[in-house]
Amino acid sequence: MSLSDAGIEAVIFDWGGTLSTWATSVSTKSLWGPAAEVLAPHAEQDAEEITQLLGTVEAEFWDRTEHEHPHAGALAGIVVEAHGRLGASAPSSALEAAAEAYLNAWAPHIEHDAEAAPTLETLRAHGLRTAMLSNTHWPRRFHERFLRRDGLDGLLDARLYTCELDYMKPHPSAFKAALAAIGMRDPSRALFVGDRPWDDIFGAQRAGLRTAQRTNPLVPAHDVRPDIEIERLPELLDHLGIA
Repeated sequence: MSLSDAGIEAVIFDWGGTLSTWATSVSTKSLWGPAAEVLAPHAEQDAEEITQLLGTVEAEFWDRTEHEHPHAGALAGIVVEAHGRLGASAPSSALEAAAEAYLNAWAPHIEHDAEAAPTLETLRAHGLRTAMLSNTHWPRRFHERFLRRDGLDGLLDARLYTCELDYMKPHPSAFKAALAAIGMRDPSRALFVGDRPWDDIFGAQRAGLRTAQRTNPLVPAHDVRPDIEIERLPELLDHLGIA
């Protein structure tokens, strides 16, 4: 199927697995272990137990996206929730340090697709608006650090993070917020590009957007049919008739 005659005026991208590469070398221990070491002096449990609990609370956070109305949240809330379950007595400075330790553990693993920047540049050169909508509990400043590093920040007219919204994808309000951020009133003239069939494709379709699924065998399947499927980002250009 081609979208060249669909009158697409804007392309909105997911982040993880779409604009960024999928991190396969991470584990609960490698990511949450440093945070657990920060909290351990303030808890009765050892660092290993704390690591597992932090991972469990985060997994519960992501399980929310399996529902149609997933409330959003932030990293600080995950740390506070785990801290409460531990019955610990860490000061707020330690909670903040634990969250920062977690982010620092992620930093070496964050890479953007090398074809993201040239694809965005071509879309913009043809007059299309571009945006990003990411389900995330990471703070904006952390995402922006890597977008800036790789030259993507100036190629996206708007960058929305659900940690700053009331709901995550697939809730329609998340997509409506992205549309509003780039001045799009007609969702059918916007294309959403994502790798997750439920969060991204089902959610965007329900909000009235056209959809492109970047195939990813590592994410859960869902009975949904996107307008187009792509393996690489530049394939969008062919489908939009602007290659």
